[in-house]
Amino acid sequence: MTDPRGFLTRGRKAPARRPVEERIRDWREVYVAPSPQDVADQAARCMGCATPFCHSSCPIGNIVPEWNDLVHRERWQEAADRLHATNNFPEFTGRVCPALCEASCVLSINDEAVTVAPVEKMVAELAWSEGWVAPRPAATWTGKRVAVIGSGPSGLAAAQQLARAGHRVVVYERADRLGGLLRYGIPEFKLEKWVLERRLDQMRAEGISFETGVEVGRDLPADRLLAEMDAVVLAGGATAPRDLPIPGRDLHGVHQAMEYLTLANRVQEGDLDDSPISARGRHVVVIGGGDTGADCLGTAIRQGAASVHQLEIMPRPPDKRDPSTPWPAWPLQLRTSSAHEEGGVRLWSVSTQRFTGDGHGQLASLVLTGVSMSLKGGRPSFDAVPGTESELPCDLVLLALGFAGAERSPMLAQLGVELDARGTVGRDASWSTSREGVFVCGDMSRGQSLVAWAIAEGRSTAAAVDRWLMGETVLRAPITAVRAR
Repeated sequence: MTDPRGFLTRGRKAPARRPVEERIRDWREVYVAPSPQDVADQAARCMGCATPFCHSSCPIGNIVPEWNDLVHRERWQEAADRLHATNNFPEFTGRVCPALCEASCVLSINDEAVTVAPVEKMVAELAWSEGWVAPRPAATWTGKRVAVIGSGPSGLAAAQQLARAGHRVVVYERADRLGGLLRYGIPEFKLEKWVLERRLDQMRAEGISFETGVEVGRDLPADRLLAEMDAVVLAGGATAPRDLPIPGRDLHGVHQAMEYLTLANRVQEGDLDDSPISARGRHVVVIGGGDTGADCLGTAIRQGAASVHQLEIMPRPPDKRDPSTPWPAWPLQLRTSSAHEEGGVRLWSVSTQRFTGDGHGQLASLVLTGVSMSLKGGRPSFDAVPGTESELPCDLVLLALGFAGAERSPMLAQLGVELDARGTVGRDASWSTSREGVFVCGDMSRGQSLVAWAIAEGRSTAAAVDRWLMGETVLRAPITAVRAR
């Protein structure tokens, strides 16, 4: 245990966010870095529970109480070693993970949870600044070659683990830069891209090869790849966006959220002076109340939108944990992201019925109606409330409705792998697809999920591939990653 009275003498203190009027004028990260001493004090609130629910709820299986104890004792390098033992990229999860661990913290039963994510981020950043994160190339090479398709968090985690096991790994990415949604999906104000580049440099030094601008199935036939490699890992994500097929969908000004966010990130990369889908001076409506919707909100505000509304079909959650989701379950409760602090209007229990144009093919407004939710057969059903129809003027709509599974690409067709009922690539318990020697991990098999789950599945798949190639493996796979999806 860290400090036996730590949770009694110290209250929760999360890192401060930069003032709204300052941060909406730039694209730098929102949070102010706390001092190591402040973080050590927060780590002292950890009770060192005999049954650490934070550990079991973490997709990666982070050993949270152990590195909290080490941080409290200011044994930072040991804490960094313990953190990296389960997580390849704690600098990513410390920034963008919603912290399932905190929701299941035992202290949160009747108090505020330990600030696990900020502690994780501080440990990761100190490890980098102090030089404790160094390339770890394999001592010997196995002579086996593995291709990883996709450079998002699952593909990068799988690649790093396989390279450390001694295999020659080549990562193929169809985009011009590496990182997948880490690069083009997550805004700069949540994850500055130098953080990603720093880790990629380490991976190159470990012997991993990266090929960008290569789409397997188009630029590189799948049969040729299979002939050259001993195993293939599919980590292409769940990139097929969910659409909203209602009247007016074809009007100019209605776009998918990822199309919008990708262009905004390309501006920050220096590819574009301005985004072709800019919110500057426009009345923006974001349809979808999740994290992607909030990312669109924060991006639109920084671009200078005249107004932003975010629509959600679900009812407004309660301010505190709803009784239907008791501890240690992920709580149903209102969450306010940094973007929501910056402006915009959130509308709950509404459904978009149609888009209307100006007579020249340009979006002019949308028509929405209030809905009531009920459960039918255990699933939510939404019925329009009579007399609640209204019109909301807008000239830019962003669809942040999630994803419908793996993209139906030439690669999947050429490989002949089977898809499951959800539209994702099917796999067995050993992470193997229906094609011998082809494995799958991350959102491409799981469906859209968290960066932490992607890393966990990448690590698990790497262990499975190593075992398939060598008959045994020394790689550690997260226990949580084998749970039913």
